[in-house]
Amino acid sequence: MMKINKIKEMSSPDLEKEIAELKTELFKLRFSLATNGLDNPMRIKQVKKDIARAKTVLREREIKELQK
Repeated sequence: MMKINKIKEMSSPDLEKEIAELKTELFKLRFSLATNGLDNPMRIKQVKKDIARAKTVLREREIKELQK
């Protein structure tokens, strides 16, 4: 689970890369859940929240840029 402070320290390109990696991980988790089950099904929820946090920080930066 990523902390919001760590996310805010990342640059925008790094955040976009991280989101892509998290989406790939989420796909793999969902696939393994459907096929053979997961050791930790709560991991899906954590990954979804990490994606949402990263997207929120990106959107906040976009809005800040538009207001200048």
